[in-house]
Amino acid sequence: MRGLFSFMLTLSILGTVMTALVWYFFSNRNVQPGRLPHKSHIMNSGPVPSRTCKGCRDTVTEKVVERYSHSWRKQEDKFRNFRSLLSNRCHGLTKAMVTQTNTPLGSKVVYDGEKRKPLQVTPELFSTFAKENPFVNTTWDTCSVVGNGGILANSSCGEKIDSAQFVIRCNLPPLENGYERDVGNKTDLVTANPSILMEKYGGLQERRRPFVESLRSYGDSLMLLPAFSYGHNTPVSLRALYTIQDFDSPSRPVFLNPEYLQSLARFWQGQGLRTVRLSTGLIVASLALELCANVHLYGFWPFNKHPHRHQNLTNHYYDDRQSKKTVHAMPAEFDHLLRLHTQGVLRIHLGECTPTASPGCSSKMAWASASVSGFSLPVGSLGSAMPTLVQHNTTSQTQKPWAGPNINVSGPSGLGQGASEDPTQGSDSEQRTNHRRGNRRRPGK
Repeated sequence: MRGLFSFMLTLSILGTVMTALVWYFFSNRNVQPGRLPHKSHIMNSGPVPSRTCKGCRDTVTEKVVERYSHSWRKQEDKFRNFRSLLSNRCHGLTKAMVTQTNTPLGSKVVYDGEKRKPLQVTPELFSTFAKENPFVNTTWDTCSVVGNGGILANSSCGEKIDSAQFVIRCNLPPLENGYERDVGNKTDLVTANPSILMEKYGGLQERRRPFVESLRSYGDSLMLLPAFSYGHNTPVSLRALYTIQDFDSPSRPVFLNPEYLQSLARFWQGQGLRTVRLSTGLIVASLALELCANVHLYGFWPFNKHPHRHQNLTNHYYDDRQSKKTVHAMPAEFDHLLRLHTQGVLRIHLGECTPTASPGCSSKMAWASASVSGFSLPVGSLGSAMPTLVQHNTTSQTQKPWAGPNINVSGPSGLGQGASEDPTQGSDSEQRTNHRRGNRRRPGK
């Protein structure tokens, strides 16, 4: 009996040992020293914790605010070095806009946004180009570059923006109905994305008066159209130019030069920026660095939390429509602009602009400091030689400090319905011109 019990105990111990060895072998056969477990083993081992966390975005913005919080001072040597590098690579003063000088008759325009057959510059197309460069031999002391970020809402920055000598705005933003207090209304250059012309004004195929009336806010400013980035941009940009001519609008349309855009993309790529296409904001900020001695950015904030009040922000100060994140790398662009800010090359304005009237002097304004996330930020003046606030006159070009030779964009006057809109289509230029003139809308219709 005792022998049987010992035999059974021995079998039990051996079975336990064998079971342990078998379990150990099979549970570790896919794991080797220095290697990760097999993918199937990971997938069957339960849920993997997400790498994202609820407060990660707040952590990012806090780091951005920390970089921004140090007192700002312009570094003239760094500004001049960066400006020189940018000018030598991109030549914005002479090449940013298509002119009859830099794009002569018979030359070819190469689209910068797509591989497409170059566009032959016919006499008809040539007549739509600016005769002279509006920036030739002209620079300004102070420039306000106004983005459309939601951070401008309730910022009270309108007067400060308008106090600059040259004001650049992006994509036909609203300036009236109470927005003036936050964004101002002075405009010297405004961009117009063809997608806006398509969505808000039906591509100017039908009624065109609403488009012309919307331009009144911008007076006689330059309207910069990217007509040669993509093929579908060309016809709608030409219709915008013809509409402005037909209705005798004071706006002065000019075309963004695709050669300049290509150079600018290569420049920022060399600076380490990785993006599909540059945003309008970065394009005009880059242009301002060549045009102006003191560049100030407003409305440039790519995050959905206010850096000071920590409240949710809309994407734009006038709506919450989202940008195409697959096209533009807004946070990456802002990181590069913030680097220039910390280097004293340009100045980014975040938070509120609080004007206080100077005692006994109604024509000058003293700007209070703004606090961002607990840091006191001296807002200061717009550059070393900021002029006193001036009232923007939207009726006379000659009263602008940058007024130069008139930009003559006379040419064919209207792409009527049913006309061949794309200059690349067809081979008989004269026939296309006559077709357009036969369908031309008269001013006021």
